Order: sequence, then structure tokens, then C-alpha cells
Amino acid sequence: MPFISITRLRVRSFRFMPGFALYVIQARNQVRSAAGFQGGGLLADRSLTFWTMTAWDSEESMRRYMTAGSHKKAMPKLMDWCDEASMVHWEQSEAVLPSWADADRRMRADGRASKVRKPSPQHATLSYRTPRLTGAVPIRSARK
Repeated sequence: MPFISITRLRVRSFRFMPGFALYVIQARNQVRSAAGFQGGGLLADRSLTFWTMTAWDSEESMRRYMTAGSHKKAMPKLMDWCDEASMVHWEQSEAVLPSWADADRRMRADGRASKVRKPSPQHATLSYRTPRLTGAVPIRSARK
């Protein structure tokens, strides 16, 4: 039963993009070889907003990835770089990634805001505009 993790981050200023982009590349490389990672995707939305979707063998596998390596180093920086950050997780019976539209629906219904130091007015309520659902790129496991 796959464990799905969705994150949504909005970078609050273009000046943070070089550092953010570097960590995105490093975290993507880290996740590809992470134990339990099944697959995922990245979605570049509008207004410096970025979504990640990952599928895992278990919640424990996802947490081991999240608390290690490049991902662990990036997390504290996002508190300053982002003015919106949220996540949602669930288990599902299907071994296929959900659609980005489903990820958006789940985020709005069951997601929770993450801590940021300079939140936008929409941050706490997850009242962001509908994401642009085109242009996603897959993340494939290097272990298969």
C-alpha cells in the first residue's frame, strides 16, 4: 500500500531561487536512490510555486529520506525562503501516482501549513489559486 507525500512551496522572492534550485537538484538526486522510494514528480506552478509528489513503500521510508542528507539541510532554509509551505500525506491501495488535480484536492481538504517566518495572507488557510497542472516532470527511482 503506497504512502503518498505531497508538498507545495512558494518561494517569496526571486533572490532565493538560486539556493532553492540547488537544493531541489540535490534533494531530487537524493530521493532517486532513497530506500523505499517508488516514484514521483515535480510541478512548477505559477508565481515561484513548486509542488513535489512522491510515493513510498511506507511512511517510515519517507521520514528516513526527509530527515537525512540534502533534504534535511534544505528544510530550515525554506522557513526563510518561502511565504507558503504545506504538505499532505495519505496511503492508497493503487500502485500508481495520483493526478496533480487530485493532489491539489487533497492538499486543500487534508493538508496542513508548515512553519514559515514570513507567511502570506493565504498561507494558514491554504487558499492559494488553482495550480497550473501542466509541465510536470517525473522523478524515477534509480534503484529499479
